[in-house]
Amino acid sequence: MVGTTYKSVGKRTKRIDSPPKLTGGERFTADLRPPGLLFSSIVGSTYGHAEILGVDSSAALEIPGVVAVLTQDSLAIAKDENGNPVAKLLAGDRAVHVGQPIALVLAETAVAAQDGADAVVIDYRELPVVTVLTEALDPTSPQVNADIRGDFEDEAAIHNADAASSTTEKKDLPVNVSNTAEFDRGDIEKGFAEADAIVELSLKSERVHQGYIETQVCMAVPDMTNRITVHTSTQAAFHVRGKVADAIGIPRANVTVVPMPVGGGFGGKFGLIEPMVAAAAMAVDRPVLVQYTRSDDLLAGNPAPDAEIRVKLGAKNDGTITALDADLLFDAGATPGSPLGIAAILLGGYYKFPNLKIRGSEVMTHRASGGAYRAPGAQQATFAIESAMDELATKLGLDPMEFRLQNCVEEGDLRPNGGAWPRIGMRESLEALKRHPLWANRPQNPEPGTGIGIAVGGWPGAVEPATAVCRLDEDGKLTVVLGTSDLNGTNTSFAMVAAETLGLDADEVRVTTADTSSAPQSPGAGGSKITYSVAPAVRRAAEDALEQIKNIAAEHLEASAEDLEVADGMVRVKGVPGSGMSLQEVAALTLTSSNTHGPVHGRGSASLTQSSPGFAAHLAEVKVDELTGEVQVTRYVATQDVGFAINPAAVEGQIHGGVAQGIGWALYEGQTFDADGGPMASSLMDYALPRATMIPNIDVVLVEVASEDGAFGSKGVGEPPAIPGAAAIANAIKNATGGRVTSLPIRSSDVLSLISGT
Repeated sequence: MVGTTYKSVGKRTKRIDSPPKLTGGERFTADLRPPGLLFSSIVGSTYGHAEILGVDSSAALEIPGVVAVLTQDSLAIAKDENGNPVAKLLAGDRAVHVGQPIALVLAETAVAAQDGADAVVIDYRELPVVTVLTEALDPTSPQVNADIRGDFEDEAAIHNADAASSTTEKKDLPVNVSNTAEFDRGDIEKGFAEADAIVELSLKSERVHQGYIETQVCMAVPDMTNRITVHTSTQAAFHVRGKVADAIGIPRANVTVVPMPVGGGFGGKFGLIEPMVAAAAMAVDRPVLVQYTRSDDLLAGNPAPDAEIRVKLGAKNDGTITALDADLLFDAGATPGSPLGIAAILLGGYYKFPNLKIRGSEVMTHRASGGAYRAPGAQQATFAIESAMDELATKLGLDPMEFRLQNCVEEGDLRPNGGAWPRIGMRESLEALKRHPLWANRPQNPEPGTGIGIAVGGWPGAVEPATAVCRLDEDGKLTVVLGTSDLNGTNTSFAMVAAETLGLDADEVRVTTADTSSAPQSPGAGGSKITYSVAPAVRRAAEDALEQIKNIAAEHLEASAEDLEVADGMVRVKGVPGSGMSLQEVAALTLTSSNTHGPVHGRGSASLTQSSPGFAAHLAEVKVDELTGEVQVTRYVATQDVGFAINPAAVEGQIHGGVAQGIGWALYEGQTFDADGGPMASSLMDYALPRATMIPNIDVVLVEVASEDGAFGSKGVGEPPAIPGAAAIANAIKNATGGRVTSLPIRSSDVLSLISGT
């Protein structure tokens, strides 16, 4: 636990996956070349909404090397009891967004596949589109997607435990409203009547792409026994296995998913293209590789949705908040599944609101379907509530830090959905930020154009059952076998947990990610839950292995197992350093043909029922150019409750990355669309990601409020640092200019309007 001295955990440790990635030796999905491999190219819709009257592939099939042109009807998709395909993997007879895949060209080379795609001719009949969120609420608006309805709650629950249950009862909804959220507490009218000051803001956030380096990529290899192996860049191998099996109609046991190294995910790789690739491979009975181009990814990926939020907030002169009233509108794109419910819970979950009323709607539009982005829904909700908190503090003449500390939630306080916050570190994170010199010593009369802003962000977290295996190998080292994808150095942390349990150094433990046919059940890597959910299973597997090691050694050392300890690679009698045997000798006793002991094979499982929320408090200092409106973030402080930092270097890296993404949300990133639903950005020349020169030095302060269930008190740390950035920067701009920005990203033209008062 926190405050205890450990041998391995709590130490800054190099990631075990660093050498192959730094030297270019790592093999990613697109590097694989099995015999008979077919390359692919996507033929996407040029219209936001159109009937597909025909697909002419004759010219494409004449190109040397082109093997097949597949459409929805020619994919190997399972049928329901009425003979209809159970999944719509290609557009079929109607396209519902620009870039939606209509056909898949398969060829012997990537060049031939692209030439084939260019030669495919689609016959369209253009149909009316709906691309404006408020228009999608209109019951008379063109229906976006009659084929798919629902709220995708199971997938949302992967990211957040609060999303595991529906926010409202299902009811008749307008044709393009796919989900709603409703939360009430107290008497909202009485709350505002008691308020001495009220603020009301309407805010918007554009779509944001996850910005990973490696685009969506998957390779599927069928065999002659109705089985298929899927190599993919995924965050959730077991989840993908289920989606593939259901789509092509074979047992899950016949699908093996090999989780490959992931070149960035950030929530966008929980299973987007894998069913399509598997269905294509089964259709042609050959291995198929699909790798999105950057244009494919920006047109047909699954970015964070755009949103519109109205917030009304009231408080008394003494700083006591009395009421919150909010409306949220989230764009799900062409299929349901936005983080509306999570956003609504977080918007009303950071502070003690005795009276609240929150209403939200998820609408479908003729745009690519939205997906998860690191802390889905949290950025939009936090931008709204933290902007309103700053405005209200100013109106009341209160210090924004003290106003937050006075009203911040603590253990036992209720979220809008009625769930109580468990042990959390929001107050401790704010207090750490309050003590930081950049806040404590901030100038009362700053230079013109300079401003400081603060904001908080929290993530309830998620939970999933996890299992782990820990075996002793013949060289005396331990191997931990898992089924989780190592996105950000979690395997290093798991090695440290196992090493600590057995009194070893982390470099004496190997961690391997196995495929779904041999890996123990593992959760998807998202929702700030991997370390929290899996590390306890690793610890228990290591404890099981330790017990087996002691029992074997006890027989040969003629000592009681209870009197033995493992230290420095030796099993020895406690208090007698000179006695004992090495772990390699123990392994030899179990792995030779004449041994009397079975191999050391520890097993551990964990099924946590209570998530462990994480909170962060950020401070941004900005410099605003009064002539151009350009905003530069000059200094940044991030404090975060991390429970216990198993590997402080990895935790700090997570926070650095989250801050960079928050700056991207605030100032640079946003997908805009034309009137027909066409994205204005189709490459990274048009979509702005923050460069290294745009990121200031980041001062990270780790706060450790131990989790009750996490290994050594640890909790998930990935989501919180990506949440407060946009709000903190917006508040800093208000401090610098006196004007409130209400849309993301914050463009120079918006800032100039604030400065000029127009």
